[in-house]
Amino acid sequence: MRRSMLFLPGNTPRMLINGAFLGADAIIFDLEDAVAPAEKDAARILVRNTMRYMDLGGCEVIVRINSIDTGFWKADLDQILPEKPGLILLPKTGSAADVLEAGAYITELEDKLGFDRNTVGLMPLIETALGVENAYAIASASDRVAALFLGAEDLTADLRCQRTKAGREIEYARTRLVTAARAAGVDVYDTPFTDVNDDEGIEVDAALAKALGFTGKASISPRHVEAINRVFSPTQKEIDYAYEVMEAIRVAKEQGKGAIALYGKMIDAPIVARAEQTIAAAKEMGLGREEQV
Repeated sequence: MRRSMLFLPGNTPRMLINGAFLGADAIIFDLEDAVAPAEKDAARILVRNTMRYMDLGGCEVIVRINSIDTGFWKADLDQILPEKPGLILLPKTGSAADVLEAGAYITELEDKLGFDRNTVGLMPLIETALGVENAYAIASASDRVAALFLGAEDLTADLRCQRTKAGREIEYARTRLVTAARAAGVDVYDTPFTDVNDDEGIEVDAALAKALGFTGKASISPRHVEAINRVFSPTQKEIDYAYEVMEAIRVAKEQGKGAIALYGKMIDAPIVARAEQTIAAAKEMGLGREEQV
């Protein structure tokens, strides 16, 4: 379960070695925005060595490489791919062609390293108007694509609008990415909430993202991880109700009933599907049904 993803600058040793213990489900070692051009070489080696030699406690590692319109991205992959990151975060993905170009080079490296094909997945970062409009083509471009990720800061600059806490300016992009990702059968992650001191704001923003259908949410601050994890975890009430739905369906089948109601509401296929998703998520997090007294 990847509810939260925490960005860590690739040129900051202290944060790299401690990041896996800050509570996030995944950590993103950042070789792009957080690293100045003069520090790119050192940062990729530092990230490589962190992955190779540090005990990261089983935390999933994602690496944001530089975009394919720079001269850095292949060198990033050359250093990072042998360490088998869970995903490569591909910034400024604007088209399916970007996915295919990056994927082809990853395949070339996998073959050289003796890895199975698609050992390392891709998560395109959608942060331009072109990327938003091409979201489904990007999500379905390759079996290597595991998820889409919305980057609102660069997107709003491209849209020539102000980035606000309320987020009205990214409503279309959010719903577009969720729809595209679900249509393609991949996960989708929401943009970070950038006011690290606004504890109420992150709760509201994360709840909105969950309501829209996002799988989880990224963070640039450890302070936001706990709130994100809580919001994207099923509550005990939701877990108990999901089990009640499945029990009602079981009883209905035993009794040969074609329809069943629970608490006065008909149980139809979408409700069953949501119940199954809730139970699967709860099991992955080690959460169970509350014992009835």
